Amino acid sequence: MSTMSDVSGFSTIAPVFFKAACPECRARFELSAGALRLAIGASRSTTFYTFTCPECEAPVRKPAGERIIELLTGGGVRTLRLHSTV
Repeated sequence: MSTMSDVSGFSTIAPVFFKAACPECRARFELSAGALRLAIGASRSTTFYTFTCPECEAPVRKPAGERIIELLTGGGVRTLRLHSTV
């Protein structure tokens, strides 16, 4: 996340955008942090991020490894932590 100083001297946070692609229509685009959701579970199969393709409106779910988790959480993406009920 980057910060900027405006004329009043207060710091503001610049909006963060993430590059993404749709597996359905193959469109490439940038999404704001508000357009993405991150779910962190106990395993690789339960840790993923989701968004809706702005071109074809298909729901997209992709796996999220450690680096993706770090980038998305650092960029302000809303995160849901999944807990095991076992």
